[in-house]
Amino acid sequence: MKESEGLLGALRELRRHLDHELFPLAAGDAAADRRTLRELTGQLDDYLIPRLKAVDAPLLAVVGGSTGAGKSTLVNSLVGADVAEPGVLRPTTLAPTLVTGPADRDWFTGLHVLPGLPRVTGRGPGEPGTLRVVVAEAVPPGLALLDAPDIDSVVAANRELAAQLLAAADLWLFTTTAARYADEVPWGFLRAARERSTALAVILSRVPPEATGVVAGDLRRLLEANGLGGTRLFEVPELPLPEENARLPREAVRPVADWLAGIAADAAARADVVRQTLSGALESLAARVPVLADAVDRQHAAATELREAVAAAYAAGTARFDEGMLDGSLLRGEVLARWQDFIGTGDLMRSLESRVGWLRDRVVALFTGRPAPESELRVALESGVEALIRSSADSAAELALESWSSRPAGRALLERAGVAEAGRLGRSSPELRRAAEEAVRGWQGYVLDLVRQEGAERRTTARIASYGVNGAGLLLMIAVFASTGGLTGIEVGIAGGTSVLSQKILEAVFGDQAVRTLTMKARDDLRTRVEHILDAEAARFTALLDAVEPPGGAAAALRAAARAVREHRDEIPASGRSGTGPVTEAEPYGTGEGPHGTGQEGSGTGEGPHGAGRGADGGVRGRVAAGKRAGDR
Repeated sequence: MKESEGLLGALRELRRHLDHELFPLAAGDAAADRRTLRELTGQLDDYLIPRLKAVDAPLLAVVGGSTGAGKSTLVNSLVGADVAEPGVLRPTTLAPTLVTGPADRDWFTGLHVLPGLPRVTGRGPGEPGTLRVVVAEAVPPGLALLDAPDIDSVVAANRELAAQLLAAADLWLFTTTAARYADEVPWGFLRAARERSTALAVILSRVPPEATGVVAGDLRRLLEANGLGGTRLFEVPELPLPEENARLPREAVRPVADWLAGIAADAAARADVVRQTLSGALESLAARVPVLADAVDRQHAAATELREAVAAAYAAGTARFDEGMLDGSLLRGEVLARWQDFIGTGDLMRSLESRVGWLRDRVVALFTGRPAPESELRVALESGVEALIRSSADSAAELALESWSSRPAGRALLERAGVAEAGRLGRSSPELRRAAEEAVRGWQGYVLDLVRQEGAERRTTARIASYGVNGAGLLLMIAVFASTGGLTGIEVGIAGGTSVLSQKILEAVFGDQAVRTLTMKARDDLRTRVEHILDAEAARFTALLDAVEPPGGAAAALRAAARAVREHRDEIPASGRSGTGPVTEAEPYGTGEGPHGTGQEGSGTGEGPHGAGRGADGGVRGRVAAGKRAGDR
């Protein structure tokens, strides 16, 4: 099938891009988007790709319709055998039944059509989720009938399966009754058939004798109003049956049987059915795939919104840390007590301006003779910074959780994660304590390195030697938290004096400009380390998104794949012929009156036994030929 390689390749590429969970987030009508995705992948897997690979394969006519429309009874009556399971209990059709003739048995028992449904053979109703294949001598070569579940079944899985089977049909035999032909649910399916130009015939069953022709006339009116004017319509009269699962008399279904036999016997007719349905399905992709791509864009937008909410929450956490680092709160409590032990404050603040040298000597004596206060001050400072990091992380986690919970997409994602996981996300992780400890120790090491590097210059070597690297480093750490915003009363004087004292001594050692530079570097390094910690905390949220968000560029890839299908959609090969090039878009079947008097003239006609015509809109319509049949020739 060389002439269809371009089209087949384009369909396979489209299918590859659909092979993801594209709608994990509650964005827009995600449930409808997921349903559309399933329908598209199902039609590609069950019909488009298999049919394009084997255009000459037997036709699959799916008998579908509402609950109690008599689908199984119709199938049994057409083949003259009890192959389907009619009954009064609903749902009746638990597993779809495919009836084929002996000549096509191997094709339908293989996984050429509906490959996702395992095959079962033999008697019995079949298990849900399987495709029961039955061989009947009366089914002509080139055709198979499939009894589908109710399109309005009370079981959701049955409704979805019915839609899947109808999308896999070459020909849809829609069955309804005189009492229920105006129900809305079936018309939704019929409009879908119109949009996809699926080859279609309607079978109106259980028509009372007094309503013969009247109900059919009203149904034709409804078909016309819904853009399906000219659809082939059969009437099956209401007849008394000896029992519920009895078959209809042969004469009652003969018009349908003869019409199907005529299509099965005519290779050109089968080819026209295939080309019409293929063309319509391909045409529908041009509209359906871009809509799906738009929905993928909504998913990415929702994911971006959630990521931004997390980023904003943890940016607020960083701001909280910045505020805590500069408002003087770290110089209260334990840090302040250890500073007093370390340096002594008594009357030092009063004599600061005139006795800096004396203070320097006092500090030297303390550094050389009393190591314990220095160590205690370092530990107190570590604990204070670590507590500030944990507090900032907890507030950010709480804010991020609240932001997600206020958005449908975030709320659904948290529900998917589970209550326990959502609770853990609302506070900092167990790993935070160790990360904070390592960050503070790393920062202290960085500060000491700064002091060493600055002290390596000749002009400060002697001065730094008199204080020691550790002592000067501690003074620099204290100077990082120099602001006193947020403190009141005596605390302002004590904390402020603490940082001022540290800075004065540092300036005596390094000089004014050097102290400002060292303080800025130390503060920036601490902030960077805290940002890394908070980024790791935020990743707990974004990891949930990373696990489900559609691949980047998925929407653009879908649009490109849809364009490729559109560019190659005229490459449907000519069935039954070797083919010399692409075949143009298939003409629909025209309709006309036959000897059974049940057809309606189509909006366009053509020459030959299966005259083709176009509808008033000039596009392909989902209508099946009603011209001369095998029994008429």
